[in-house]
Amino acid sequence: MKRFWAMVQNEVVKIIKKKRFYIVLLILAIMVPIFSYAQMRQSLERQESYGTDWRLEVQQAIIDNQNSLSSDRVPQEWKIYRQIYIQQMQYYLDNDVNPNEPGGVTFTREFINNSAALFIPLMILTIASDLVSSERTGGTIKMLLARPVRRWKVLLSKLTALLMFVSLIVVSAYLVCYLISGVFFGYSGWSIPIFTGFVLNGSDVDLTYVQATPQWQYLLMQAGLVWFVGIVVALLAFMVSVLVRSTAASIVVMMAALISGSILTNMASAWTSAKYLFMVNLGLTEYLAGNPAPIDGMTLGFSLAVLAAWGAVSVFISFIVFTKRDVLT
Repeated sequence: MKRFWAMVQNEVVKIIKKKRFYIVLLILAIMVPIFSYAQMRQSLERQESYGTDWRLEVQQAIIDNQNSLSSDRVPQEWKIYRQIYIQQMQYYLDNDVNPNEPGGVTFTREFINNSAALFIPLMILTIASDLVSSERTGGTIKMLLARPVRRWKVLLSKLTALLMFVSLIVVSAYLVCYLISGVFFGYSGWSIPIFTGFVLNGSDVDLTYVQATPQWQYLLMQAGLVWFVGIVVALLAFMVSVLVRSTAASIVVMMAALISGSILTNMASAWTSAKYLFMVNLGLTEYLAGNPAPIDGMTLGFSLAVLAAWGAVSVFISFIVFTKRDVLT
C-alpha cells in the first residue's frame, strides 16, 4: 500500500509539473471577474428600471413571457420552457422570496449551474485527456512499465491522481467564483431560501413537493452533482487517453464529444434514443433548479444511472486495454 501511494504521489507531481492545473485557475481568475462585472452592470440597469422593488422586476418578467406565448415566431419547445418559468416565478412571488437576490453566493450558484455541463468538464479535460497518451508521446511509458509493478496498479495510480484533481478543480471553481464575485456583490446570502422539488408534467409544474432550501445547502447538493459529472467526464477522457496514442487526438475527441453534446441537447427532443448518450445527461444541476429535461422521460435518477453506466464501462475498457495491449511499441 505504501508503494502504491508513492506511485500516486509521483503521478500528482507529474500533473503539477505540466502546470495545467494552474492554467485552470488562471482561466477561472480571468473569466469570473468578467462575468461578475457583466452581472453587476445588468443589476444596475435593473435598478434604474425597477428601483429596489424586486417584485416589480419579477412581475414584468412574468408578463413578458406570457406575452411571448401568443407569438407564432416562438417555437413550441421554447413556449414550454417559458410556461414552466412563469409558474416558478409566480411561486417565488407568492412566497415573497426574491429569486435573484444579489450576492456572491447567488452569483456562484448561477455561474456553476451554467458551467456544469460544458465549462467545468472542459477544464477537467485539460488534465484528464493525456495522462496515458502523453507517456507514449514522450516515450516515458517504457520506463514506467519497466518497474516491478503490475500494470493495473500503474493505471490505478494514475486514475487515483486524476480523481483527486477533479475534486480539486470543482472545489477551486466554487472558491474562486465566490471570492471574486463577493468583491462585486458582497459575501452574504448563505441563508437565502431556494425552492427545490418542482415536478414537471409537460408544461405544468407540480408544487406538491416544493420546499425551501437554504442556499448553502443548495450549493452542497449542486456541488455533489457537478462533482459526479466531472468524475464521469474524467473517466471517459481517461479511457480515450488509453485507447488513443496521440495526446492531441485524445483532447480533440473529448472536446468534440462535449461540444456536440451541448448542441445536441438543444436539438434532440424528437430523438428519444439520444437520452442514452452521456453528453445529453451532463446537465444534472438543471434537475435541481427545476428546469425541464432535454428529452421527455429523462429524470435525475435516469441521468445518474446513464452516467454511472458510461463511467463504469470506460473504467473497464481502460484497464482491459492497458493490461492486455502491447503499449511498449
